[in-house]
This record gives sequence, structure tokens and C-alpha cells, in this order.
Amino acid sequence: MPLRTASLRRRVTWLALLVLVVVLPVTGLVVKSVFDAQAERNLDALLSGRTQLAQQLARQNVAPAALVRRIDADGVRVTLVLRSGQVLGAPPVEASSAVRQVRATLQAGQRTRGAELTLSADTSLLAEASGTLRRTLLISGAAALVITAVALVVGMRFALAPLDAMTGLARSIAAGRRGGRLQPTRDDTELGRTAAAFDEMLDALEGAEQQARGSEARMREFVADAAHELRTPVAGIRTAAETLLRLGPDASRREELELLLVRESQRAGALVDDLLDLARIDAGLELRLRPVRLKEIAVAQVERLRLAAPELTVEVVGEDLELQADPERVAQVLTNLTNNARTAAGDRGKIEILVRRVPGEGGGPEGAAGPAYAEIVVQDNGPGVLPVDRERIFRRLVHSPATRGSGLGLPIARGFARAHGGDLTCGDRADGQRGAAFRLVLPFG
Repeated sequence: MPLRTASLRRRVTWLALLVLVVVLPVTGLVVKSVFDAQAERNLDALLSGRTQLAQQLARQNVAPAALVRRIDADGVRVTLVLRSGQVLGAPPVEASSAVRQVRATLQAGQRTRGAELTLSADTSLLAEASGTLRRTLLISGAAALVITAVALVVGMRFALAPLDAMTGLARSIAAGRRGGRLQPTRDDTELGRTAAAFDEMLDALEGAEQQARGSEARMREFVADAAHELRTPVAGIRTAAETLLRLGPDASRREELELLLVRESQRAGALVDDLLDLARIDAGLELRLRPVRLKEIAVAQVERLRLAAPELTVEVVGEDLELQADPERVAQVLTNLTNNARTAAGDRGKIEILVRRVPGEGGGPEGAAGPAYAEIVVQDNGPGVLPVDRERIFRRLVHSPATRGSGLGLPIARGFARAHGGDLTCGDRADGQRGAAFRLVLPFG
């Protein structure tokens, strides 16, 4: 949804003024109506009260002249016409829209019994007061609009100062200056929560940027190392092919060069396969899970090693565990581990493969699901791995000078293990003897 980019100050100011333009007239009308109604009620109450007072004074046999003086009041004309026709008080006036009259016949008194009392009030005073109130409301309403507009312009500048700070910070970050933060003093207000969310967003963005730069740097390093690793077999293939072409079909070294050509092409192909496996792991490896017996895979590795190195001692010890896994990937992990163990121990060394179930209570491996997990330990009697190198060897294209591999086997093996929800680590042998122990854990279920 597109964001409306009109000025917030202008929108808030006009909205507040619009509310005042609507509210002030309505309030003025209500006030004027209440005033007029109350003035009418007060006038009616005054005339009614004066009439009741006149009746009370007549019962007290007050003289007519004194009665007129007693009920006289500001804004009220009193006219008393006795039975004899004598008129006391103000001369009578005709009733009209500007004059409100109340007439009453006095019921008591020697001289006032039967007298006609007329009270007249000039309503023009009420109209004048109502007009004065109307003008006052109009002037005060206009002044309120002007004062409110000025106050909003000034107040919004201070109220929206955090947004200006946020804008300035965003522009400085866009210009390349990282690390700035709003750091609101309070996060229980709308602007405080917005500023806190803005800081969290900047933390996430800068963290993602650093990770992206780190990933880019690692990718460049990886590509450079992979190109360097591929250069050797490719150079061997090129040299062998050029030499074959130069020597001709009858050359005595032809068979040797052909073997070199095949060996180097296989080496390059294996490296390409390893790179493809790493790419699949990075992209999210899809496993083909099915019931797998771990001891059968371990026995197959033993038979392979015995054919390749008859003098090598290889043993499989443990339970015949079954779990859901990708048999090809598990076999690939064990192939890598047993090949490394053979290289470390030598063709006359000893390799042990331990298959066992480990309870999950008391610190199972992170990522292992269920109350227990399967563990496969491949250990040898070679020189072992120094503690400082036990994590480094799982980095890509890292290998010792004594090995002839690409340095991708262990990273791939760990990637396959973690794709299953398990892990692959390196440590000392549990029996305290000399050598290295690689521990593969896989979850049940």
C-alpha cells in the first residue's frame, strides 16, 4: 500500500483547525441556546415571584403605595389599578413582542382587594444580552482559531522533533555513516516505541549487512581456494594431454601418461562433486529418508577398507540400531571418516567403529530429537588432532600438508549430519589411548 507523504505537521494542523471550526460553532450555539433559555426562565421566575410577593403583601394589608414600592425591581414596571380606578406605579403600557406582562388580581387587603396588578418586563434587554453573548462567542472563537493555529505550528515543531531526528539518522546511514542510534529515553509512548523499533531495525539491518559482507568475503575466499585446488588437476590433465599429442602414438610413456590423465581427471571430478555437495547443503539439502541399519553401513565400510588395505585392522562394535535417515548420505559420511582414519593410522594401523544408543537425558547434542540418539564413533590409533585444530578442520578447503584430499570431506560430512538434525565433532578417544575420535550423532525419528 503506498504511503501518503503529505506533511504531517500540515495534516495535523489542518485537522485540528477543522475540528475547532466544527466544534466552536456547535459549542457557541449550545451556549447561546442555554443562555437564552435560562434568561427566559429567570424572567418568568422574577415576574412570578413578584406576583406572589404582591399577594402576600396584600394579605398583610399593606398599603397600595407601599405594596408597589415593595414589589418594584430593576427591569420590571409595576402598575396597580385599584377598584376606585386610581393608578399607582408606572403608567400602563401595551403588551407587545418587546414587552412581557403578567396580570393578577389581588385577593386580600382592605384597599387592595380586587385591585388589578400588572407587571411588565422589557425583553429588549434579554435580546441585547443575547446579541452581546453572540458577538463575544464569535470573537473568542476566531481568536481561538488563530491562537490554536499558531500554537500548533510551534508545538508540532517540538512534538515532532524525534521524527526529524529519525529522518536525519536515516539519511546519515544512507550516506554511509553507520552506528548512529536514536536511543529514546522512554519507550512507553508512541514516538518512543517508534524510535525503539527504528533502533532495532537498524541493529538488524547492520547485523545482516555485516553477515552479508562476511558471507561475501568467505565466498570469495572459497571460490579462490576452489579455483586453486582445481588448477592442480586441470594443469596435470593439460600437461598429460599436450605430452601425448607431442610424443605421438608410439611413445614408450604413453601408458603412463594415460594413467596420469585418468587420475587427474578423476581428482578434478571428485573435487567438482564435492563442490556440488556443498552447494546443495548451502541451498538446503533434500534427504531421502527411509529405515537404515547403521551397523550394516559400518560393516560395508569395513569390507571396503579390508579390500583396499588388507593389513589394516578394522573392527565394528555395538548395537544394530535402526533409524530414519538417508542411507547414501550416511554412507558418504562414514566413507569420509574411515578414509581419514586410514590416512592417519596408516595401512598397518587400527580403526574402530562404535555404534551405540545414547540416552538424551543429561546433555544430548543440540538438534538431536527425542529422548535418545544414535552415536557412531570412528576412532584410530594415529597421531590424533590437536585441540586447537578440532574445529578448524571442519572449515572448507582446510587440510594438513600430509593429506592429499581437497579439504572438503569433513565440511560435507558435517553438513550431511546437521541436515539430519545431528552433528559431527572431533575429540580424544574415550579410552584415553592415542588417536582421534570422530563422533557422529543422529536423532531417532
